[in-house]
Amino acid sequence: MISSALNRTEQISLLSLTSACIAVLANTFQGDGEPLLASLAFSGIGFSFSYCLIRWLGSTFMKAGLKGRDMAKLKAVEIPETMGAVCAVVYLLVIIVFIPFPFYKDIVAATSGGGNRDVVVELDHVNTGRLLHRFPHSKLASYLSAILSLQAVVILGVGDDLFDIRWRHKLLIPALASIPMLVVYFVDFGVTQVVVPLQLQPYLGQLFDLGWLYYAYMAAIAIFCPNSINILAGINGIEVSQSLVIALLLVFNDALFLTPFMPYPHPATDSHMFSLYLLLPFIGVSTALWAHNWYPAKVFVGDTYCYFAGMVFAVVGIMGHFSKTLLLLFVPQIFNFVYSAPQLFRVVPCPRHRLPRFNPRTGLLEPSTTTFRSPPSLPLTFLLKSLHGLRLLRVAANDDGQIVECTNLTLLNLWLIWWGPMREDRLALGILALQTCIGLLGLLVRHRLALLVFREDNIRV
Repeated sequence: MISSALNRTEQISLLSLTSACIAVLANTFQGDGEPLLASLAFSGIGFSFSYCLIRWLGSTFMKAGLKGRDMAKLKAVEIPETMGAVCAVVYLLVIIVFIPFPFYKDIVAATSGGGNRDVVVELDHVNTGRLLHRFPHSKLASYLSAILSLQAVVILGVGDDLFDIRWRHKLLIPALASIPMLVVYFVDFGVTQVVVPLQLQPYLGQLFDLGWLYYAYMAAIAIFCPNSINILAGINGIEVSQSLVIALLLVFNDALFLTPFMPYPHPATDSHMFSLYLLLPFIGVSTALWAHNWYPAKVFVGDTYCYFAGMVFAVVGIMGHFSKTLLLLFVPQIFNFVYSAPQLFRVVPCPRHRLPRFNPRTGLLEPSTTTFRSPPSLPLTFLLKSLHGLRLLRVAANDDGQIVECTNLTLLNLWLIWWGPMREDRLALGILALQTCIGLLGLLVRHRLALLVFREDNIRV
């Protein structure tokens, strides 16, 4: 069981980090607010608070029944569960407290008095009070709608951890949580046109208006991102680690638009700054959770973290106007969903848990299996045997040639089929290496190879 007490090294390190971050925050008020530095400082504070609360609340969660057994260990001890909810709450509090910082300069300039003693206020402006027309209300609305959507999906995650909601009931709830940001997108931005590839422009024109289908597409992203991380789960550290990799790749993509070598101000500067404001604190709280969830795990993250992380990515992709780039970073999750679809839709028997099977004799993970109670249909038999021949599956047949067993359809089990039994942390590292390589390749495709089908890349607009 995880110790609730911090050792002296941890106390000194966390106190030093928090003090440094508070000093940075205080210094930002000497200029125009420096929101990016403030976001970095809040990320450090979020890390410290999450790290401490995970340790302090572990025993409380276990007393409340929020605990589980780590089945991939020789001794399946009970450890705290749903600790991702702690990080989600800290994150929400951090981005709420952060609200004044990106708007500090506007608040000072848009209020009469407001501390801006260098601005001479005209008489007609004084008579009308605050200069509200100068304040970027659309940016504030986008930020607040993001917070509302994230709060809604965190409530879903906590409800799932507490009541074990069935898939068919919770599948569409992230779409409901996305309504606030979709409404703001409609009012503030409202663009539903997509650029047509060069090869199709003679037939469809340069732009094609999707209308309401574009909003259905964005709602689908809000559904897919949270659920896809929840599906690619089951071993220590994999949920948090894949989320951190995606977040860091998104930060790298944002940085490409903010480098001194880009034309300034770039049209997408505000969108990518908005993305950084949400991603940096997310990385902070997730790193604290990762420190406790990596092999051998001291806590479980729970479904709350999966939904929360996925919605953070959906929000920055939609409100930052780079949803196509986001999907390129989700290629492993997309593959895992398509690969898992026969089990998710009950075409192939789907057990309660599909995580790899732990072999207590070797201490290694092996592909887990599902059993057919009755022989599968001829088309399904043909499909499964074809996948077996391509080394995308393993099947076992009886003396009559009928399939009686096959491996569970998850990327984790497929990796074990390809590379053989391995220790839990090595499996996680393999999936993370795959996620990183595919993500970097996706960014290369987005910013270089996309020029083969589009006239220009938006990074050079």
